[in-house]
Parts: sequence; C-alpha cells; structure tokens
Amino acid sequence: MTTTLSNATAPNTQDYGGDEISALVLDPGYSVTRGGFAGEDVPKSVIPSFYGIIPSIAGPKYLYGENAVHTPLPNIEVGNPVSQTGVVEDWEAATQLWEYAITSRLTNIKPSNPLTNGLNDKTDDLKQEMEGVEMQERPLEENPLLMTEAGWNTGKGREKPIEIAIENWGAPAFWLARSGVLSAFSAGKPSALVIDVGASSTSITPVHDGIMLKKGTLRCPLAGNHISDQLRLIISTSPTIPLVPHYLINSKTPVDAGAPSQASYRTFQPGTEPGPSFRALQEERVLTEFKESVVAIWNPGRLGGHNQQGGTNLDSARTQNTKSFEMPDGYNQLFGVERYRATESLFDAKMALSDASHPAPTPNQTLPQVIAQSLSQVDVDIRPHLLSNVVVVGGSSLIPGFNERLKQELESMYPGPRVRIFSPGSVVERKFSGWIGGSILASLGTFHQMWISKKEYDEHGPGIVEKRCK
Repeated sequence: MTTTLSNATAPNTQDYGGDEISALVLDPGYSVTRGGFAGEDVPKSVIPSFYGIIPSIAGPKYLYGENAVHTPLPNIEVGNPVSQTGVVEDWEAATQLWEYAITSRLTNIKPSNPLTNGLNDKTDDLKQEMEGVEMQERPLEENPLLMTEAGWNTGKGREKPIEIAIENWGAPAFWLARSGVLSAFSAGKPSALVIDVGASSTSITPVHDGIMLKKGTLRCPLAGNHISDQLRLIISTSPTIPLVPHYLINSKTPVDAGAPSQASYRTFQPGTEPGPSFRALQEERVLTEFKESVVAIWNPGRLGGHNQQGGTNLDSARTQNTKSFEMPDGYNQLFGVERYRATESLFDAKMALSDASHPAPTPNQTLPQVIAQSLSQVDVDIRPHLLSNVVVVGGSSLIPGFNERLKQELESMYPGPRVRIFSPGSVVERKFSGWIGGSILASLGTFHQMWISKKEYDEHGPGIVEKRCK
C-alpha cells in the first residue's frame, strides 16, 4: 500500500542527509557541465560536455575533461551526450561524464581495484574481499543532488536522472529543477521572463511566483552555435582568411594585417590523424575566441534597415571602428561590418547567410518572434509584469550590444508596457546563472522538506519526479 505524497512535512534527517551534509548541484549543458556544492558562489567543477573517443580492438575508450578533448591523440573522435536541443540522447555517456564532473573535483575519486592496479602479486585472497565493494564506493552516498533540466525536457528525460543519482551513485535524496526558474531565483525575482542564450539554443521561460509557465516556455534554435555558423560562412567566402585550429600549428612568424600567414604546420603519420569531429571542435574554439573578442550586435535599428540620414545601416557599419583578430597561424585582419553581420540574423532572418549545410532561419525562429510567441501563451494580465522583469543570462548574451538591441526590439513590439532588462554584470554570474540559482535553492533551510528521499524513491519509483518536481 502506497502512502500519499506530501510536502507539508520534512523527511527525516536520515532520508536526505541532514543539515550538516552539503548538497551537490549539477547543471549539465550542451557546451559545459557545471558542478559544485550548494551555498557556494561558483561551481568548482566546470568541464566540457564533449568527451573523447579512442577506438581500439577491445572497444572504444572514453576520455573526459578539458585536456582529454583538446589533445590530438591518434584517431580521436569527439562525442556529446546532449543534443542540440539540450536534451540527453546518450544516457550511458551522460552518466559517465556527470560522474567525472562530480568525482574529479567534488568528491573523492574511487580507489583503483587492487586486483588490477599492479601493486599486488597475489590476488587470490583479495577476490572475496572485493565482492560488493563497487556498491560501497558510490560517489554520492553522503550528498543529496539537485540537477537542472531544460524547460522542454521529456518524461523519460526527467525520470532517468533520479535513477542514475539514487541507484548508480547512491544519493540519499534528489531534486530536479528547471534551469529557467533557477536563473530567475539567481536574479532575485520570483516572476520574470528569463532569456537564456546558450551555445546550442536560446530558452524563453516565463516564470510566475516561482513556477514555470509551461505553455510559454519555448526554445529558439538561434544562439552561440548559430553565430559560429555565420562566421564560418563569412570566412568561407573570403579565400584569404584561413580557419586552421591551434593543434595544427607548429610555429608561426608575425605578418602584417591582410598578408598571407607564414606558419609551419604539424603533420601526422597516415592512420593517426585526429578525426573530423575533433577538428570541428577545435575550429569551434577558434570561432569562440573570435566571438569573444571581435563580434558585436548592431544598434540602433536593424543592420539591413535605413538610418535617420537616409543611408543604410550597412554603410554606417562600414564606418565604425574596426577590431583586429589574429588566427592561430598568424594571419590577422581588421574586421568591420563582419562583426555585426554574424549576429544580425538573431533578430532579422533576412540578414542570415546560408548554404546547403546551414539553411537560413525562418522569420518565426528569430529571437523577437519566439519571445512574442512565448508571451502570447501566457495570461494577458501578467505580460506587463514579465516585460518589466526580463532576465537575460547565458554566455552568448555577453556579446556587446545584446541587451540594448533586445530592449529596442521588445519596445517596438510592445510600445505600451515598460520594458526593463536585468542582466548580471559579472561574467561568472551570467554564464552560471542556472547553477547559482540551484546553489541558492538547495542551501535554503526551508528546502529540506522538498527533497525526494531514497525511501520515497524506493516506494514510488522514478515517476515521483513528475509528481513532485513541477
């Protein structure tokens, strides 16, 4: 006979670990996975969500961490357990990646098996002693775990994390929270329109009194990776600009702006070259450096429109200050209108560059239109309140001019209500807002009654997440 679920009474301290046990917060994303202890300001463990794959006769070997995915090992390929939509596709790889994020920086790493570590000559006596040790050395036996999820996560995608946390890692308690709601908490706002511009997608999450409004929660496919694709197209149309990743450069000689590069390149023995997915990831690193140092968003008006003097904004952009950038092989150039062209399609689909591999977005996929679709799904009475509490977060929102342009677009669509944008000035707070919100939530004394304990999980199964974590 099952008991009725209730949040009115707190679980026993032995159910969730007690006041003196620190909860862990895990915030997995498409580009980066963040982990740390609740109550702290920043995550201690920040690792790429990409992982290395080394093929072998005995089966593929998987490598995790910053060094692993950026070292050009023979035949290395790169994978990612999270799809472009922000939903986990490969649960086995995700489990290993997340466990690495936890054990590498936050909890003790499991000791190696004395049967196979080469330190013991006679292993017969150890075999019986090692039975069951794996079950005793689980990484979260003393730490409740709060995990974040995308607002459009599937039912299976919501149930699988609690299975992993409690059954695989031995967590005494678990909670699953929407990343948009946590970003609102980190900004100190119970009600807000949260716009999270990440790597693979932008999420629009209306939050009212701490509850995500599911009908209005939408995903926009235009984000950091889209800007990278636009930069690739700009570079591909200019035969003089090389896109050669760092690992292929042996040495380089300084050259004047616009002059051909003078570099010596690294070669690999046949059959030992890193795979295409590894090179694509390294090229993305170069494009990320370009985005962080050169790219900007045009203001005021749209880049494809006209200015007050009757000329085009494109012509005005050509007269703006240029910025220089040096490619890994030493080639460098001053970039002008290209700085703005790469980002304009976030707001204006007509300005998007495209080819067979990178189709142009539709007008309904642009950021202003997706926000309009989101607001149309919420009660008309709360729209003005949401527009006066727009919270902008995510690493790709750090591009200069983003907040000003977003405010301009929203004011043109909604001339009546007052539009106010709140965005953390700190880079760390902007990039890790979801994790910070989880850290705040899981450290609250009043949150202890919310945890789903192992006892409740054993009684009700993984479906308890749907009932409790709204």
